[in-house]
Amino acid sequence: MPTLAVEKFIERITKGKPVPGVLLLGSDAYLRDLCRTRLVEACVPADARDWGVSRFSAASDSLDRILARAQTLPMLTPRQVVFVEDVDAWQGRGGKADQGDSNEDSTVKELAAYLDDPAPFTVLVLEAGTLDKRLRLFKTLSEKVLVVLVELGENPEERISLATALAQEIAGEMGVKLLGDAAEELSECSNGDLARIRTEISKLATYAAERRSITLADVEALVISARKYSVWQLADLLATRERSRALEFLDSLLREGEQPAGLVGALAWMYRKLLEAQDLSPHLSGWQAARALSMRADTAELALRQSRKIPRAQLLDGLAALYEADSRLKSGAANPRAVMEFLVARLTGTQSASAAG
Repeated sequence: MPTLAVEKFIERITKGKPVPGVLLLGSDAYLRDLCRTRLVEACVPADARDWGVSRFSAASDSLDRILARAQTLPMLTPRQVVFVEDVDAWQGRGGKADQGDSNEDSTVKELAAYLDDPAPFTVLVLEAGTLDKRLRLFKTLSEKVLVVLVELGENPEERISLATALAQEIAGEMGVKLLGDAAEELSECSNGDLARIRTEISKLATYAAERRSITLADVEALVISARKYSVWQLADLLATRERSRALEFLDSLLREGEQPAGLVGALAWMYRKLLEAQDLSPHLSGWQAARALSMRADTAELALRQSRKIPRAQLLDGLAALYEADSRLKSGAANPRAVMEFLVARLTGTQSASAAG
């Protein structure tokens, strides 16, 4: 069956097209919640959702129990939605990808048998962060259910562009207007993390109060300035490749409660601004740079100063490393601190990652 982006999936279910089985594949929490919400709204009346919506985990619930629920006629509603999280727990249990696994074989066969003849009153929604495309589970699901990618994608420009549009939609749902330049800046400094963007918009809406309009100045004051100085301090250490001090500084930030994903997003925003600053004339004043970079003057002066210290190739390699770290963190890395320490080691390496490879 086809693979759809979130917006196409929502368009399809809004039109009332039947979807007996769905795989929500990806790690973006906001997009996954959006798909869940719209699917329930389309399929189950509000006063019947206590009976018409069920939630299971593939890691703790048996497939027999899940399918029994899917095949049971729901009460007080013509259709039901059955959500199953952690579907990646079904793949390759106890076996290697190239050897297969008898547990996985039986699970896939049982699941495939249901999907060949699904209950007409049930929408079965399977959810996974990642699935190995070489294994039977993914191959079977990709043939028999609608696959929806709950990710913004890897291309940085497309990612930020889509996040900017969604940020404005999120703000609208909260009853405030997020101005275009503010939405773009928030998306950049959050590295397109929609769950974090939603949290920040909630804070910004309170900050904006009666104005009901969030400006670039609001984002600068409430979101960026909170970690501006720590990020630029760390940039100094990265520019001079002082690995030991950079790791110590990272440790202090994490101990103070800085979240790894938020720190990676702030660093990625900083690296993009440094690349933009390198394209500016070195003779610009702080105020001129501020206009060109859409930043406050003091931050723009920091960007100009740092951009002269770090070679462009180092910035580009660093940005690639930051996107990789962001992907690992969003995929549920078991040890986020280790991801961050490896990232700092790479950013302070004696040669670029591309040269090292």
